[in-house]
Amino acid sequence: MEEVTADDIRLALVPLSQKSKGLYDTVNMLIKCVFYSAERSQLITDNPCVGISAKGGKASKKKDALTDQQVAILLDTVKELPPYLFIMIGLYSGLRREEILALQWDCVFLDESTPYISVRRAWRAEHNRPVISTVLKTKAAKRDIPIPKCLVDCLREAKANSISEYVIADSEGQPLSYSQFTRVWQYVVVRSAKERTYYKYVNGQSIKYTVKPTLGTTQRNNPKIRYTLNFDVTPHLLRHTYITNLLYAGVDPKTVQYLAGHENSKTTMDIYARVKYNKPEELFEVVNDALNQENFDEKSPISMVKE
Repeated sequence: MEEVTADDIRLALVPLSQKSKGLYDTVNMLIKCVFYSAERSQLITDNPCVGISAKGGKASKKKDALTDQQVAILLDTVKELPPYLFIMIGLYSGLRREEILALQWDCVFLDESTPYISVRRAWRAEHNRPVISTVLKTKAAKRDIPIPKCLVDCLREAKANSISEYVIADSEGQPLSYSQFTRVWQYVVVRSAKERTYYKYVNGQSIKYTVKPTLGTTQRNNPKIRYTLNFDVTPHLLRHTYITNLLYAGVDPKTVQYLAGHENSKTTMDIYARVKYNKPEELFEVVNDALNQENFDEKSPISMVKE
């Protein structure tokens, strides 16, 4: 460790500069923690991390929530397909992927006067195998979420046909592995009209091919697959859509923070700010009310300026 220089660390961080900002920040912090700990333990005399910038990586593009029309198209696309139940839970309860895949029927209360889901477990994959634990992402992740009738009906039907204690399970009733979930989500991916690039070996050479599916057409080798999605969909976007819809409906940010399981209110408020202040008609009313002369208090700073 004594031989590591600041230039060595900067060089190690160069490849990460092309990755996401989150990944860059995580690795950067990990390296700094290692060397600061070594310095405190007097294993090194000079800390090479001093002066290393915390800034780097590509800022992730903020995705907009799905519109009502896109939600309708998505649900119509996956109806009767394996990811349907997962998508319904994501859209109408806002659970994280790891919370949905760990959800068991003992935490789904459909016969209460107000049906709800309790988040008490989380899923993770170790060497592709599912591991279910009661250790959640944060303390705030432990919550009870009331659910609408459309999700209640969907879950009731799924429960009647279920052979597992898990809401989302494989054919043997076990929680999904990482690769199993990836295959389930492929039902969504393959129906996207997004441009695709792949490589094929011809006479020992790797040839690059680009496919541009046409919306509404079927896949050449599988007529059952129709390209119906002209927008991106990810598991996290389902949750983002749920949170955004709550804010559009006028639910106060503190309640949304609880329902989303956000430990930090900043996460909720960032979404709230985008939802609230990206609508010109909303801004017009806010500004108009704020600057309406009739609403001025005689001692307010604005009224004093106007005088």
